[in-house]
Amino acid sequence: MTQLRIRDAATFLGVSDDTVRRWLEGGVLVADTDAGGRKVIDGRVLAEFARSRAAPVPDPAPVGRSARNRFVGLVTAVTSDPVMSQVELQCGPHRVVSLMSTEAVRELGLAPGAVAVAVVKATQVIVETSAALP
Repeated sequence: MTQLRIRDAATFLGVSDDTVRRWLEGGVLVADTDAGGRKVIDGRVLAEFARSRAAPVPDPAPVGRSARNRFVGLVTAVTSDPVMSQVELQCGPHRVVSLMSTEAVRELGLAPGAVAVAVVKATQVIVETSAALP
């Protein structure tokens, strides 16, 4: 069973340590005590909590799609040459980078500050873990 310290839980939730402590004190989250006497949160409990509190940015496109991995964000950078472009989006805490034709960048009006949706449809998604991770 994965147990996460308050500091690590805060990092994964994108909030401060104090916010996690307030949630623990208010009964919003539940903590156990590890062998060292520190408060820890069960990884499964934290995952359920994170999922229940997730508030995705509304997708501006009124079209249904089969791709479920859609990330609404702001374009933060566009690097172009005559043929290809690299477009960076900040989608919440995640940076998403896409390579596309410069023609597509022009047609879509992609420039820093524009709202865009990164749609990821992949047959392979690599998931890694490490003993160093909590």
